[in-house]
Amino acid sequence: MNTLTEKRTHNLVVLDMAGTTVADGGLVEQAFAAAAQRLGVEPGSAEHAEQLAHVRATMGESKISVFRHLFGDEDKAQQANTAFEEAYGKLVDGGLIAPIPGAREAIEELKAEGRTVVLSTGFARPTQDAILDALGWQDLADLTLCPADAGGRGRPYPDMILAAFLRTGAVDGVHDLVVAGDTSYDMLSGVRSGADLVAGVLTGAHDTARLEQHGATHVLGSVVELPGLIARAEA
Repeated sequence: MNTLTEKRTHNLVVLDMAGTTVADGGLVEQAFAAAAQRLGVEPGSAEHAEQLAHVRATMGESKISVFRHLFGDEDKAQQANTAFEEAYGKLVDGGLIAPIPGAREAIEELKAEGRTVVLSTGFARPTQDAILDALGWQDLADLTLCPADAGGRGRPYPDMILAAFLRTGAVDGVHDLVVAGDTSYDMLSGVRSGADLVAGVLTGAHDTARLEQHGATHVLGSVVELPGLIARAEA
């Protein structure tokens, strides 16, 4: 078959977690406040407001990278990251997260169609595992990835997506990748990976304009619409 007319099969789908498949109700900001306070940043202060604005602007980025930027010192960044993980883990254990409505069913639909589904996150592995455990999602995806699984660089780098590509061998080329997320960094990492479909969803941090500005090929109301988008792209 002529490769120029050959149908694409988007058989590797890389999904973000918080804001895309998981609703955490702003727990990132709560956990950040706890981490910042441990390092002497008082809630309600100008410094706290400035740091929180950066956290919001960089949603989706590896959390240790965020803390390195904010505190400018590796020791302080590691302290903040540890405090963040502890605080977020306690909030998760308290039952304060839930699936995005229909997310599990959408993932199961994609897998039933023969697609490989990967869940990725900017959180560290202990935090990611706590979320998966709380939701009973330990075996839902074919693979789960955090920045450490891809050499340490999280979004907006494409490393986790490319790690999914290399580890699963689910598709022949990066153009057959599908990436979905709720932040501008999700979109940037998708574009940089070479993915054919980079879908932004409106259930998380950023709006349509910001998602499109950073490379979204499509913007969806939620991940529930993703199987239909892929089917239309392959038709």
